[in-house]
Amino acid sequence: MQAGALGLSVSDVYTAIQLMLAPVYVNNFIYEDRVKRVMVQADAAYRMDTDALSHIYTPSSLSTGTTSSTSTSSTSSPYGPYNMIPLSSVVHSTWNMAAPSLTRYNGYPAIEIVGDSNKGYSTGQAMATLQGIVSNDLPHGFGADWTGQSYQELLAGNSATLLMILSIFIVFLCLSALYESWSIPVAVLLVVPLGLLGMVVASMLRGFPNDMYFKIGMVTVIGLAAKNAILIVEFAVEQQAEGKTLFEAVVTAARLRLRPILMTSMAFILGVLPLVTSTGAGANSRHEIGTGVIGGMLFATFLGLLLIPVFYVAVRRTLGDKMDEATHKLARQDHQQTFDSDPRRGH
Repeated sequence: MQAGALGLSVSDVYTAIQLMLAPVYVNNFIYEDRVKRVMVQADAAYRMDTDALSHIYTPSSLSTGTTSSTSTSSTSSPYGPYNMIPLSSVVHSTWNMAAPSLTRYNGYPAIEIVGDSNKGYSTGQAMATLQGIVSNDLPHGFGADWTGQSYQELLAGNSATLLMILSIFIVFLCLSALYESWSIPVAVLLVVPLGLLGMVVASMLRGFPNDMYFKIGMVTVIGLAAKNAILIVEFAVEQQAEGKTLFEAVVTAARLRLRPILMTSMAFILGVLPLVTSTGAGANSRHEIGTGVIGGMLFATFLGLLLIPVFYVAVRRTLGDKMDEATHKLARQDHQQTFDSDPRRGH
């Protein structure tokens, strides 16, 4: 009522308080070839106590000639046709103890907790620990909810694991269509656990957690490990198609593909090495990816060269090696075509 009688609205009062007590962005200006921001705020000496309200004025909507009796009128105002009303006339302040801020979440009083997991622990473990404290240690009536990245992580759940399984299944179907066989893709994909084992060992030695960067490296290692297996298995299939037995084809493929696999794998490992030794902003993420990929490639390369031929032979023998039967048929046909019963030729 008093503010209305003085020609002030509530928004006028709040705007004046904001301009004087809180920094308010107004505009930009250029100083020494740099863009600076103009912030408006009263000097510290005039906004430190309750008496500051008597030094803060805001113009009234009533002109000097029509000002009501409750305001001070003058015939010649230095501010033009408007009266400047001190905020102490309409705002009264008292000292009181209260929280510096009141945070609410979904309509309930809340406290925001921002933190990070300790070294050697994942964010999922940290979230589970906090949830256990709220559920077991706090009194009845307290609850917890997640926002930001933690909320997105809960929504994602185990989708990363499902995506990995789906990706491997799609690769299996593509290889099956390529080779027209169910056993060859199995032999190729059996090398993937070797690469993943190398990633786990390398990450554990350096104390890295199973986080997003670990999963990125996992996808890379799966593809590169399968690539090495394809180089050997595909060549073995071609050798069998030319008439060699399963054992001969595998030995020949492993011997001929040894140098290409070592050259490409070592080139990739040396190319990733700068990630492990990098410094600066974001170095931790590069360390995790580089360490996991190098460990996975070392296992997939050196152990894979020894075990990929074994996997191929074992899978083909277990699931039924139809290509060996075709090889025997081809050998019998060649033998029948070259057989000569003429006794004069020594047969």
